Amino acid sequence: MTRPARVVIDLHALIHNFSRIQDLVPNRKIMAIVKADAYGHGLTRVARVLGKADAFGVACMEEAVQLREAGIRQSIVLLEGPHEAGELPVIRDLGLEIVVHHETQIAMLEQANTAQRVSVWMKIDSGMHRLGFAPEHFRAAWQRLHSCAMVKPPVRLMTHLAAANEPANPITRAQLSCFREICLNISSELSIANSAAILQWPDSHADWVRPGLMLYGVSPFAGHLGEEYGLHPVMTLQSELISIQHLKAGEPVGYGASWRCPEAMPVGIVAAGYGDGFPRHAKSGTPVLVNGKQVALVGRASMDMLTVDLRRQPDAKVGDPVVLWGEGLPVENVAQQADTIPYELLCGVHKRLEFVERG
Repeated sequence: MTRPARVVIDLHALIHNFSRIQDLVPNRKIMAIVKADAYGHGLTRVARVLGKADAFGVACMEEAVQLREAGIRQSIVLLEGPHEAGELPVIRDLGLEIVVHHETQIAMLEQANTAQRVSVWMKIDSGMHRLGFAPEHFRAAWQRLHSCAMVKPPVRLMTHLAAANEPANPITRAQLSCFREICLNISSELSIANSAAILQWPDSHADWVRPGLMLYGVSPFAGHLGEEYGLHPVMTLQSELISIQHLKAGEPVGYGASWRCPEAMPVGIVAAGYGDGFPRHAKSGTPVLVNGKQVALVGRASMDMLTVDLRRQPDAKVGDPVVLWGEGLPVENVAQQADTIPYELLCGVHKRLEFVERG
């Protein structure tokens, strides 16, 4: 018997979410962010479906190579750029685009012994203070890039917003103002908006947008669900009940006996745990669906199993379907109960699980 824990990927939902983005940013180019195995959804699977994307954003060379080997022909952008000079021949041969965010990368390009040019995005640190050239160093870096024989003009400009998912945070306005000031009198394509900015900050849309989380049907805003923005969940983590225990009042459940039955009650055992990507630190009370109806997690999730309160599902039986997040149960709700963010849950699904495509 195959273990029942599995991940269902709804390809129709993915296409719907991309179309929703197109509606929100008409006439803009879309760089679909597929790093971290497309947020756990499958790198090549997602890229093959998103044939209308203008480019794909990845974190590392390994992801870019995987896409090219899968036959993906759209532009692929290395969001962290080259890590060492030895990567430049591969970047050139695969026709990749690179983000340059540090002077050491400019030096790599200047010292490269090749006549074949590469397309470059220059990253500006407008206030996040993670990657990018500080405003006061922009002009010198810009001139060096344009003087570099390996750089194919024109150089595009990008920045990343630190708090676009917090509408009341003033840093976003400050970052937008900073970036606009830097770009004055420069003829170049610009990219600013991530998922939150696509939804909340229309003046950030510029020439290119870079959706990530919303592609997968999830809201970037705390306390809000993807469905509020017309998005559909792409990933559903499913399993089944594999046992039901009828316990007495006061009896403990799970490791550490951290939860005890308040009364005589049925407890269901689900074939899924932190070895599959369900968060071990999820609190008792975290929602789970059994037969499409909400019940509550009780006790600590273990590696391969977790336990649920079946008092609301007294007729449940072994083999009944369970949804841990996805269709009918937003991953945002589970993340909130686990004191984490949806990104971590989606990226954390274990590859030992069977992945099933739907649509």
